[in-house]
Amino acid sequence: MSRPLGRVALALGALASALSMAACGGSSSASDTPVASVKLGYFPNLTHATAIVADKEGFFAKELGRTKLEVKTFNAGPAAMEALKSGAIDATYVGPGPATNAYINTGGQAVTIVAGAASGGASLVVDKSIKTATDLKGKKISSPQLGNTQDIALRYWLKGQGLSTDLQGGGDVNIAPQDNSQTLDAFKQHLIAGAWVPEPYATRMVQAGGKVLVDERTLWPNQKFATTVLAVRTDFLKAHPGTVRALLAGDLDAADFIAKDPTKSQQDVADVIAKVSGKPLKQSVITAAWPQLTFTVDPVASSILTGAQNAYDVGVLKKKPELGTLIDLKLLNALLKERGKPAVAS
Repeated sequence: MSRPLGRVALALGALASALSMAACGGSSSASDTPVASVKLGYFPNLTHATAIVADKEGFFAKELGRTKLEVKTFNAGPAAMEALKSGAIDATYVGPGPATNAYINTGGQAVTIVAGAASGGASLVVDKSIKTATDLKGKKISSPQLGNTQDIALRYWLKGQGLSTDLQGGGDVNIAPQDNSQTLDAFKQHLIAGAWVPEPYATRMVQAGGKVLVDERTLWPNQKFATTVLAVRTDFLKAHPGTVRALLAGDLDAADFIAKDPTKSQQDVADVIAKVSGKPLKQSVITAAWPQLTFTVDPVASSILTGAQNAYDVGVLKKKPELGTLIDLKLLNALLKERGKPAVAS
C-alpha cells in the first residue's frame, strides 16, 4: 500500500473508531470538553436514595475524577427543573412529570432523561375516616408541588374517580401543594384529609394515624413506574458527555451498593434527611418505607409516556405531549454492556 493511501486508511479507521465511540456514548468523543465542576440536584427523600448513596459513599467523586461535584437539594421537581433550565444546575434527580413538562415547554430543548433511579414509593395516605374516593369530595388533599409527579398522579386518579380538580385549588377536591414536612404537620393537626406523597412521608403519615388509600404501584402494569429519573440539561449533555457518563457510572455503583448493603444505604439517606431538614428520621420509618421502593437504573420509559398524557389530561401540560428525544439511554446502555448487564428499553 502506498504511503498516501495508507495515511487515508488510517485516518478513516480513526474516524470510524471515533464515530463508534460517540454512538455508544464513549467519553472519548472529540466534542467532550473538560469541565471543572458539575452541579447536581437531588431531594432529601428515600426516592432519591441512589443519588444520596452515590454522593455519600463517594461514587460520584470517584467516577468524576478531577471534576468537582457541587450538590443542591430541592423539595420537589418543578423547582429543580427551573434551576436546570436557568443553568443553576447541570443535572438533577427528579420525578418524570416535571422533566416532561420542561421538555415540552421548551420545544424539546431543555432536558434529556438519561437513566432511572427509583420505581414505586408513592401513595395516597388519608385519615382513617376516609373509606372511598367519594369521601374525599369537599376535602383538602396535599401534594408536594403543583405539577410534580405525585401532584399529577393525584389529579389523574381523582379524575378517574369522577372527582374534579383545577390548578387553583378548586373543584370537588381542593388540592393544596406544599412542602412535604409541612404536609405531615398539617395532617397531624387535621388541617388536611390526606396527601399523595413520596417516601418516607407516606410511611410517616401512616405512623401518624393515617392509612394508605392508594398504593400507586397498583395503578401500573407489573407495578412498575418511574418515580425518580436522572435528567440532564441537554446542552450540557452535548458539550460534556464524558461527565454525564461519569455521573451514570456513579449511579450504577450506587445501585449495586444499595442492593448489597441496604443497612448502610438507609443510614446514608437518614443522615442526609437529618442534615437538610434538621430533623432526624426514625429508623422504624426507613425500615418500613424501604420495601415500598425498587432502586433501578431503568426509567420505565413506557410509564413516562403515559404519565405525560395523564398530565395533559388534567391540565398540567398545556401542549399535547410529543416526547421524541426526551429519553436517551445510549450512555447508560453502553455502561451496562461494559459491566455485563442487560440493556434497558427506551
